[in-house]
Amino acid sequence: MATWDDVERIALSLPLVEERTGGGFDGWRTWKITGDKGRGVVWERPMRSSDLRDLGDSAPTGESIAVRTPSFETKAARLAEIAACFDIPHFAKYTGLLVLLDDVDVDDLRELIEDSWESVAPKRAVKEWRAR
Repeated sequence: MATWDDVERIALSLPLVEERTGGGFDGWRTWKITGDKGRGVVWERPMRSSDLRDLGDSAPTGESIAVRTPSFETKAARLAEIAACFDIPHFAKYTGLLVLLDDVDVDDLRELIEDSWESVAPKRAVKEWRAR
């Protein structure tokens, strides 16, 4: 079981990541690449009423985060291999997925956040990080 402290620790351990609140994410906690145009790496993503309506009885409960994946193939693989990962219709045409914090293993969480970071970080930063 992962916690918000794990999310924060993992996200902030990656180069160029800063935590922000507010903005376009309704006050949700967000970890983004630094700078005005920095893209989100991982963010708090509570279920909206439209998500609950769309998912019906299969709607998961608990706190969730959103992460990016590098491709739809990776998204499908993560959904198949990590039970804590799930998708919503709102993300159908997007390579992001949702993760239930109460159900995700910390090692899986690290892998998901690192994959997300690699998807949005500058190529040079990714190359330097991989070299370490």
